[in-house]
Amino acid sequence: MDLTNIAKEALENTKGFITNNNYKVIEVRENYCKLEAEITQTSINHLNICHGGFLYGLADTAGGVASMTDERVSVTVSSSMNFLRPAAGKKIIAEAIQIKTGQSISVFDVKIYDEKNKIVCTSTFTYTYINKETK
Repeated sequence: MDLTNIAKEALENTKGFITNNNYKVIEVRENYCKLEAEITQTSINHLNICHGGFLYGLADTAGGVASMTDERVSVTVSSSMNFLRPAAGKKIIAEAIQIKTGQSISVFDVKIYDEKNKIVCTSTFTYTYINKETK
């Protein structure tokens, strides 16, 4: 099974936060992940724009999936996000690209784009590995 299908299956069988936010896998390959999310009434804020926490969750999930493509389990240890503009349209795309992966941590650049392919936010996520050995 390829990494995209493995990730799709994993997210479909996940409970809680990811399921409630309807994150969908578009593409996964080694050290890379692209996810999509639909902007709904439950993902907007009081200004009627996409909530920052919704964007953060999508970015963190994309980076987390990308960090686990070598079959190690990771958790977020730090991040930084810059919100550049409100998301236009009904869907957003998060793209996570590896900056560096080592024995115990990995760092990913994650950008979120709107339907017009404009960057909504940029971020850097750092993950630590719970199990250090690759399979």
